[in-house]
Parts: sequence; structure tokens; C-alpha cells
Amino acid sequence: MQLSKTEEQLMQYLWKRKKAFLKELLEDFPEPKPATTTVATLLKRIADKGFIDYKLFGKSREYFPLIKKTDYFSKHVNGLIKNFFNDSASQFASFFTKETNLSTEELEDLKKIIDGQIKKQQQ
Repeated sequence: MQLSKTEEQLMQYLWKRKKAFLKELLEDFPEPKPATTTVATLLKRIADKGFIDYKLFGKSREYFPLIKKTDYFSKHVNGLIKNFFNDSASQFASFFTKETNLSTEELEDLKKIIDGQIKKQQQ
């Protein structure tokens, strides 16, 4: 299941806070802030999709994520690789390194990360 752009934006705020009430999440939005009812609707949709849950404190709900940001992002990237790069991580890496105008330093950093992962898997 996937989140819309606005749902994803709200999830970013919730992941950052770890848990929050509606009022706190509303504070995170830039001006002009969305209506309280809009954010409440988004929270309900995200909860219905199984990404968040809440604890009741009287009439107030404290929301918290059920899925980690890294897990969501990983699933998102894997879907991207499958759908746009014929399930080929190498095609994705090739596109990513050629089309994103990475600096030599950034490419060297990526190379270190990849080399480190190769060593880890060989052990």
C-alpha cells in the first residue's frame, strides 16, 4: 500500500516526532497551514492504510507510526527499481549516478558504501 504525497508529508512529520497529537502535527506544516479537519482526515486515511495507530487520552489521540521510515523508503525504492528499471538494481544505480549530477566526492562516498556492503556480505 502506498501513501499520497500529502499523506507522506504528514508521515515525515510523525516519523520526526515519533509520536504526536493532531495539534503538534499541524504546527509542523508551513504557512498557509491546512485546516484541522484536513489533517484529521489525512490521519484517518493513513491509519486505515495501517501506517499509524493512536492512543486515546480523553478525547485526544496521540498518533504514532507503525512502520519505520527506512522500511517505507526501502519498499518504495524496491518498487521503483522493479517498475522502472526492469527489476535491475544495476540499471537503477547507473541511472542514479549518471542523471543526478553527483560530485566526485559523492560518487567516492557511494563507492565506499558499496565496497563496505560487499565486504560485509562476503564474511
